[in-house]
Amino acid sequence: MQFLDDSLHPENQDKVVITTAPYGPEWMPEDFPEDIPVTMEEQIQKAVDCYNAGATVLHLHVRELDGKGSKRLSKFNELIAGVRAAVPDMIIQVGGSISFAPEDEGEAAKWLSDDTRHMLADLEPKPDQVTVAINTTQMNIMELLYPEYLAGTSLSNPAFMAAYSEMTVPAGPAWVEEHLRRLQASGIQPHFQLTGIHALETLDRLVRKGVYKGPLNLTWIGIGGGFDGPNPFNFFNFVHRAPDGCTITAESLLKNVLPFNMMALSMGLHPRCGIEDTIIDQHGKRFTSVQQIEQCVRVARELGREIATGTEAREIYKIGVQYETIDETLAANGMAPNRVAGVKNMPLRAA
Repeated sequence: MQFLDDSLHPENQDKVVITTAPYGPEWMPEDFPEDIPVTMEEQIQKAVDCYNAGATVLHLHVRELDGKGSKRLSKFNELIAGVRAAVPDMIIQVGGSISFAPEDEGEAAKWLSDDTRHMLADLEPKPDQVTVAINTTQMNIMELLYPEYLAGTSLSNPAFMAAYSEMTVPAGPAWVEEHLRRLQASGIQPHFQLTGIHALETLDRLVRKGVYKGPLNLTWIGIGGGFDGPNPFNFFNFVHRAPDGCTITAESLLKNVLPFNMMALSMGLHPRCGIEDTIIDQHGKRFTSVQQIEQCVRVARELGREIATGTEAREIYKIGVQYETIDETLAANGMAPNRVAGVKNMPLRAA
């Protein structure tokens, strides 16, 4: 992305699109009973509360009545329909893992099968987005979940710690291409969850081959454990390498969430917060999803950035937009055109 002398001035930045992840499938309800919704009514109300606080993108997972993360697509359909009716302007972004929580103690924490995840393209009502991972990657979330912050929670259980330590994200080339084909055919926008530069480069190649023809909404995930670590240089390198016309959202874990969100807000990018990312504030105290959203809103206003409405967030994300050709996709996302025969040096964007 390019930064001009006045790029940090709020009047030259997009309005802030706040993503909230309030369902936290890695936690059990007893870990934070004040803020982990279980019944369908509670889960819908949580979306309403987050929207009213200023979040316009809902990263959605679903729970069963026993408190465990649901892997039933019928439950996703039910929650999507409820949220759509309650807050129709909110962008519904389904987590592409469906639920990575182990079903029982001692079982593996894993993403569901390729075929099952493909079925997210058939959800009804359709979500606005489904998150898409690029490249199969280790996802050891325990690497940066320090023991002092997990004391008394379900994640202090050695069986769960072992399960989450060995988790991987299956996202090989054949699956990615087929998944993108199905999402585009269904009119669902992929939101790319990227683990570092290697994933960004693979996505660039997919666009240049025409596998994906649409807007690029990206989340950089700095959670370690096989993903980029929470080092600002990792984040800045990703921002520097990202296409000029994309959007970027910052995502991290625990006490790293706030600093990266503040960096994103100051640079004209976007924050993600909620109990899936942290259940504590910078002082180690329990911190609800709504409180985290309110904090982002306060800081954004101090920086002079306005908070996007649901309608404005849809415009910023270009929800519903797809492109016809590779060239159109490259131009719309601010990417250099593909090389054609005889062109030397770097191909220049069309004037």
